[in-house]
Amino acid sequence: MTYRALFALREFRALFASSALSVAALMMEMLALSALVYASTGSPLLAAIAYLGGFLPQALGALTLLSLADRLPPRAAMVGWRLVHAALIATFAAGVLPVGAMLALIMLAGLGDAVVAAVNGAVVVDVLPDGAYVLGRSALNISTGAMQIAGFAGGGTLLALVGPHGAFWAAAGLGAAGAVILRLGMRRRTPRRVERASVAETWCGNRVLLGRRRLRNLLLAQWLPNGLIVGAEAMFVPYAGDAAGALFLAAAAGMLAGDLVIGRWTAPARRAALGLPLYALLAVPYLAFPLRPGVAWAGVLVAVASFGYAATLTVQERFVAAVPGDLLAQGLGLAGSGMLTVQAVAAAGVGVVAELATPAAAITVAALGSLLSTVLLFRRAGDLRPGEVARPTARDQRADGSGACRRSRPAPAGGPGRGWRWRPGR
Repeated sequence: MTYRALFALREFRALFASSALSVAALMMEMLALSALVYASTGSPLLAAIAYLGGFLPQALGALTLLSLADRLPPRAAMVGWRLVHAALIATFAAGVLPVGAMLALIMLAGLGDAVVAAVNGAVVVDVLPDGAYVLGRSALNISTGAMQIAGFAGGGTLLALVGPHGAFWAAAGLGAAGAVILRLGMRRRTPRRVERASVAETWCGNRVLLGRRRLRNLLLAQWLPNGLIVGAEAMFVPYAGDAAGALFLAAAAGMLAGDLVIGRWTAPARRAALGLPLYALLAVPYLAFPLRPGVAWAGVLVAVASFGYAATLTVQERFVAAVPGDLLAQGLGLAGSGMLTVQAVAAAGVGVVAELATPAAAITVAALGSLLSTVLLFRRAGDLRPGEVARPTARDQRADGSGACRRSRPAPAGGPGRGWRWRPGR
């Protein structure tokens, strides 16, 4: 399948356009909130919390609310949440809330973001034809990287011209536009499961996902190797100072190149065999940082390493094939929330190492940790090595104890949550 064929799908075009607008709006929102909080309080800590505040509660959402993801009507959930979020940012733009209330609300919104991101991830699988998941995921990743840059640039310009409140209005408008595009471009789908959601059901589903060796290994592979490298990237500013922007751009360029080459021009069989080499590539170039390369050489190393982020595409492809269909949204949500959590923990840990040693040493430690986790995962997990992913069976459920946990029932026969989801060729 080609990108041309991909964008011939009306629903994928709607998802792509809405995602692009939402990413740009989020970047503007984060910049504006951070600038407003710093101007009001003079506190770098509060400014940092404002910048990342919406991400911090996602781990809590993954532990408590993710059972909603398979039980909500997908289009209504995505459209409704985007409109709610746009209304929230509009209240920030109106200037009617104190800083403390704004911080509390943006963190509360992060709980909902975890659920809706899971719903969105599952809808991507539903929209794409068999064998096209990696291509579609790579296109969305490329859009995300490009719109992050555009959103930061646009947000910075708006901050300079009209201040934080003007940037908030722009973010709210983009978010609402994304909701309209989804409403017009997506068809209605029924939920994958029909019973009530609860914290107990979330824990139940998470036990199923983490209790099966195959799924647990695929989750860890999405969390650990690249999460540790994100921790290394957190050291770009201490390492390069004012030139750190060049390293961030190099990382973005390498990541986009990897998504394009692996997602579009690599055959599925070859892609499956590249998981281990790509994860190794993600870490190995950073092992040169004890030599203190200058910004130009460091940029080359970072770009080459970041190509390895495409390894996540190969693991996501196998995870989507292996996860039970009635837990698809929750599984993708757990994968995404866990990834963000590991990245945050890794960044903090690498920062501690830098305090005790140097930024270059901290980058090297993160790279060694990433490489070690890759070796351990691939040595112990046949699920990550080339080969077809086996379909889950009733025996698998009994072996991991999930049969006792799975008290709920799937959606009626014929609905999108019917039984196990198995897509040949993944």
